[in-house]
Amino acid sequence: MATMKSGSYMPGWICRKISNMTVLQWASAWSPKQSIYSLKCVIWVGALIPICRLVYLGFSDGLGANPVEFIERSTGSWALIFLLLSLSVTPLKLLTQQAWLIAVRRLLGLWMFAYAVLHVTSYLWLDYQFDWLDIVKDIVKHPYVLVGAAALLLTLPLAATSNQRAIRALKQRWKRLHKIVYVIGILALLHFWWLVKKDVTEPVIYSVVFAMLLALRWLPLPKKSSK
Repeated sequence: MATMKSGSYMPGWICRKISNMTVLQWASAWSPKQSIYSLKCVIWVGALIPICRLVYLGFSDGLGANPVEFIERSTGSWALIFLLLSLSVTPLKLLTQQAWLIAVRRLLGLWMFAYAVLHVTSYLWLDYQFDWLDIVKDIVKHPYVLVGAAALLLTLPLAATSNQRAIRALKQRWKRLHKIVYVIGILALLHFWWLVKKDVTEPVIYSVVFAMLLALRWLPLPKKSSK
């Protein structure tokens, strides 16, 4: 009879085997369909937490001295985070040889678009109450607003074509169209750099991550041995 670990309802040899498994081995043990479903659930939960946090802080008067700026910074930061996460899928797929990872890239991109829309909406609504004359004046005074708007506009065709029907209709042109994401990344980072006045820690971190993802995407990776 298999021995049991103290306080455990699982045979000792199973506990040892599980504890020795790496994250990649865990993923490999599941079917691609199970892995995709589980990772999408994680993405949905992770994406909704910042929104719930903003709602909670709003009702509990926890948004600080400048609530509008807090919301704008939070939604803008998460838009950039989801952009970087979507760009990390291809390098991660190449490094891990897990082709199913591509299936979650579209969801990450759509959450990037959602947070970018929330970011711009908070600027237009909460900051300027849709006063277009003041908005135009602000754009003229602060070019980073125009750069951010350009980044959002470029996300529109990507979000509109993030479905199977568009992929089938556009064929190879779909891949060329979605390479705009790199331009969006550059514009979003430029927007962030111009927006920040003193502490550039976050823009530096995001820029380094973006550069690393591009390097991993285009640098040749060593092929697996065929032994």
